[in-house]
Amino acid sequence: MSVEADDVQAADAAAEVGAASYTEQAASTHKREAPHRRVAQISWRIVKRLLPDYAMARIQFRREIGRWPNLRHPRGYSESILLRCLQPDMRWAALTDKLAVREYVREKIGEAHLIPLIAVPEALTRDVFDALPRSFVMKANHGCAFVKVVHDKSTTSFEELNALAAKWLSIDYYHLKRERHYHVIKPKVYFEQLLADSSGKIPSDLKIHVFGGRPQGPCIQTMVISDRFGDARGDLYDEHWRRMNVTYGHYRPSDVPIARPENWPEIERIARRLAEDFAYVRVDLYSMESRVFFGELTFTPGAGRMRFRPDSHEEYWGRLLRESTEGFERMRRVGCS
Repeated sequence: MSVEADDVQAADAAAEVGAASYTEQAASTHKREAPHRRVAQISWRIVKRLLPDYAMARIQFRREIGRWPNLRHPRGYSESILLRCLQPDMRWAALTDKLAVREYVREKIGEAHLIPLIAVPEALTRDVFDALPRSFVMKANHGCAFVKVVHDKSTTSFEELNALAAKWLSIDYYHLKRERHYHVIKPKVYFEQLLADSSGKIPSDLKIHVFGGRPQGPCIQTMVISDRFGDARGDLYDEHWRRMNVTYGHYRPSDVPIARPENWPEIERIARRLAEDFAYVRVDLYSMESRVFFGELTFTPGAGRMRFRPDSHEEYWGRLLRESTEGFERMRRVGCS
């Protein structure tokens, strides 16, 4: 794996906290590192490529969470997600693919909730670049953090975007955190319409965690990521939109709670509809005025390696996930009998 590819492993978390220019930051850091540290890092990258999935996942969990995971009888949320990475439902592959999932979304909630595509080229050529509008978003379909927001095309170039696209396409995202359902996704670069208001502000990410399989109905908890490409903040709200005194990963909370969107009933309806076939999934949505747009479906958020504080929330979500999975399986068996 190249140095640039390995940077994306850390960029996975960096993108979650809004560090859009992570690779530039990483490059600067590399220049300042002592030679012996660089040798150690390169050696570690080689070892990572050779280790089997279970061993690599356990080591990464220990490095990032601070303890060894219990994969035989997982109790906490993070180790349960880690086990999902290693034992995925292979239906997740097509729904994690950010292009293939559009058909599922179209069938479930309709075309109107899909961000309009500008281009899905077989290759990024100068002709493709020249045909792009003034503003757009370039993405790749096979992982996290492959996002380039362009407000004004005159500030970038074909050469810059082509180099970035080539870098993304060279990365086997499965190898970064051993999320096995990513292994079968064929990498592809595509272009979407930029969602932004008249001032150029991009809407907050509504990361809606839907715990299904409960007789009383799904439990919905929402992480709101605001100003993702600037001073990113993350706030977790419970099912009654009360901000919880919880941090997740490297997110810093907002100075004041964020008001629940006025169209929340529609947002919640869409999230439930997209999640209804699964015991648990994170549904990412955007709200632009009265319209709701789909972002992605995530079955293994953070690859199970983003820490909650306090630890009690790790246990709480672990219980929610366990109850949802067991309840969903009971309902599935009843439905098949």
